[in-house]
Amino acid sequence: MLTRRQTLAIAAGSLAAACSGLPARAGTESLQQLAARSGRRFGSAVGAGRALTASLADAGYRDLLIRECGLLVPENELKWYALRPDAETFNYAPADSIADFAREHGMGARGHTLLWHHPRWFPAWAEGHDYGPRPASTVERMLVDHIEAVVGRYGALIDSWDVVNEAVDADTGALRETPFSSRMGGPEAVMDLAFRTARAAAPGAQLVYNDYMSWEAGHETHQAGVLRLLEGFRARGVPVDALGVQSHIGSGNTDDSEGFDTAREDNWRRFLDTVVGMGYDLVITEFDVHDKNLPPDPALRDAAVAELGGRYLDLMLSYPQMGDVMCWGLCDRYTWLQNTWLRADRLPKRPTPYDADYRAKPLRGAIAEALRKAPPRAA
Repeated sequence: MLTRRQTLAIAAGSLAAACSGLPARAGTESLQQLAARSGRRFGSAVGAGRALTASLADAGYRDLLIRECGLLVPENELKWYALRPDAETFNYAPADSIADFAREHGMGARGHTLLWHHPRWFPAWAEGHDYGPRPASTVERMLVDHIEAVVGRYGALIDSWDVVNEAVDADTGALRETPFSSRMGGPEAVMDLAFRTARAAAPGAQLVYNDYMSWEAGHETHQAGVLRLLEGFRARGVPVDALGVQSHIGSGNTDDSEGFDTAREDNWRRFLDTVVGMGYDLVITEFDVHDKNLPPDPALRDAAVAELGGRYLDLMLSYPQMGDVMCWGLCDRYTWLQNTWLRADRLPKRPTPYDADYRAKPLRGAIAEALRKAPPRAA
């Protein structure tokens, strides 16, 4: 269901929707150029290693990335399950291809992720692995070796790392247990070691805790758990620089979600105020606007997505602690949402700034406007 605000935005945005089939005009400032005005960078996730996300093999998508981005992040290629086929082996080839592309075109990169602290996403071998008579020491060595190797391989190209990803259970607010934490004295011990090792390996890099707590109703428990984690990091002197806010907004990310805009903006501001009050910076790491529960008409969907996305970015960019802005896919052809939590009508989703044929949509305009008017980033 659309809110009154979104209904009005659809009417006001009819011209933009009608023009959504056009590419960004030649000479138009890129999203990276607009972000740079306020001391930020704009970028996107890109995939190289799996059939559904191998966007880097697509010449049209490569051109789009070159035109719009100053920063790339591997979508899956640095995650343990993709990078570590077994306890002794690293498969760097897919991630290397993204790094090489970024270097070739003068882009930077973010690192995602050194430790996805979620049992579902550990490599299959991790649970049954023989950790020997001193499992805590084995896990510690394995984690340290992994972080040192990966950070060392990409050097100065990657100056911002999602060191730990999704450690907080969204339903309970408690910290998740994993095959590593159960053998090493608990989640805090594993995460603290990960951040301290990353700081030693990359002294000048931004170290980020990344999670999907959202501004929408139903995320209050998740937000509270993330705040407790961040407070614990500060109390223990763990070197964490920023909170990565994934920013998968709109149409709740479940099969049975209802509604599109359930934002609790006052509550979200209180959450962000608490985060920055602890001394953390902010990063938008995985932005998209899920249109699962919107009507079928593409123009209606695009206008509502742009209105919600623009309002969200305006709020986030009002914080001088807010840094880089990353989309989780730049066009609808390559979005993880196409095959997850399907629409009831099974129509393709439209959650990104460009459609499946690389034509700019109203969301691209909303991002551009938010970046254009963003206040300067704090030094």
